[in-house]
Amino acid sequence: MVSLANVRFGEENEDVRTVQKALIARGHTIPDGATGYFGEQTKAAYQAEQRAQGFTGADADGIPGCASLTALGKSIGFPVDCAGVPAGGGGRLALSQVTYHDPGDDSGEAAMQRYARKACELTGMDPRFGVPALTTIAQRESAYNAPGQRVNTWDVNAHGSKAADGHALNCSRGATQCIPTTFAAYHQAGTATTPYDVVACMCATINYVRDRYHVNQSGSNFTARVQQADPNRPPKGY
Repeated sequence: MVSLANVRFGEENEDVRTVQKALIARGHTIPDGATGYFGEQTKAAYQAEQRAQGFTGADADGIPGCASLTALGKSIGFPVDCAGVPAGGGGRLALSQVTYHDPGDDSGEAAMQRYARKACELTGMDPRFGVPALTTIAQRESAYNAPGQRVNTWDVNAHGSKAADGHALNCSRGATQCIPTTFAAYHQAGTATTPYDVVACMCATINYVRDRYHVNQSGSNFTARVQQADPNRPPKGY
């Protein structure tokens, strides 16, 4: 069993060694070999593995997350303990399973609060923390799911072949703006397969911030960990 909490930059332990051996077995180069120390060489190798799994941009930063480490473990044969963080909400999708139809969900602050409560229910987050955080993200990312703001065609992620909605594959989409690879990796079981579905997009956002930013199960540290969710701080991409 490899603990995600142990596989962090600067750590030296047997879990790191197991991951290094897996990365080498997957064809990634670590010049010093499986030393058990997570340094720049291991970070570069892990970044290559993340890209091989389909992660892009800030999602391929060389720092293990629950989804990528679980996928690596499955490919090599070791289980992963994510310390209570669900890998993709238990509903990880292949990128080819993501769909791009817009169901026409409601816009506006009240609607976002309603959808956020449902997302909190599905992911086990306390709505006292999750609802205001998600609503703030939706305000900043898509003007509360405004029809003209549901896909971002201008930022650094807006590239790749065209998807079924006519936009570049890596464009962020939905009320809380998930790129398809992130949406697929953190998809919540039982929700829609399109990021344009507000509840599905918000659930993926919750699973993502729990993994990447270590937001806790209740969400009590959501705004502290994710600046874009904090109305008292300036907007910042997440």
